[in-house]
Amino acid sequence: MSDVILSVSDLHVSYGPIRALRGIDLQVHAGETVAIVGANGAGKTTLMRALSGLLPVSQGKAIFLNHDITRTPTHVLAHAGMLHVPEGRGTLQRMMVEENLRLAWEIRPSADSFESARQEVYQRFPRLQERRHQLAGNLSGGEQQMLAIARALINRPQLLLLDEPSMGLSPLFRHEVFRILADLRDTRMGILLVEQNVRSALRLAHRAHVLSQGVFTASGDASELANDPAVAAGYLGHGKLNPTL
Repeated sequence: MSDVILSVSDLHVSYGPIRALRGIDLQVHAGETVAIVGANGAGKTTLMRALSGLLPVSQGKAIFLNHDITRTPTHVLAHAGMLHVPEGRGTLQRMMVEENLRLAWEIRPSADSFESARQEVYQRFPRLQERRHQLAGNLSGGEQQMLAIARALINRPQLLLLDEPSMGLSPLFRHEVFRILADLRDTRMGILLVEQNVRSALRLAHRAHVLSQGVFTASGDASELANDPAVAAGYLGHGKLNPTL
């Protein structure tokens, strides 16, 4: 389809003799949010690191905007419009919030000035505007996650890769992060999301894949997977997804 922005086929990644990913196939369309869910050690972060050029691919291919990116360095992908927010925040701890944003903007500057791009980010993240002169390392975990997402957004990505955005956050900040992600989804930004919080991920996504021991064991519409008895038993506490959660 012409609106496919990321296409992955028969992707394999190994750590020495250990086959971490085995034959992964997935697509992300323009304006679509796709979630990858599964338990710890399933290979979720390995997949994101392989797609963003941080791990070598042993077999298979990844195509972004009709270009083979299977062995493309991370900084080239960022310049092309594929931004990865890694597990563990990904901010420059010894720089101020605003310095973090400026350096991120300079990776892929636009016709709009940094001041204009910065103001747009602050409208979405007013908490960051309040802390714009603070060191990133002095922010709370939730604020650092907001900054990590803001650093990606100021580049105007066509595809945003998010690895465990709610990990380690309080319930309040976890709710806030998913509210922000829902806003981004509704702007029709392409999003590939890896997340342990299966309920929140399936509620956010259009489509989803369940990853277990390096292979997809279920795939389909996110709302259908949320109500699949096998997925519910394995990941949702033996019950269907409550849409109010």
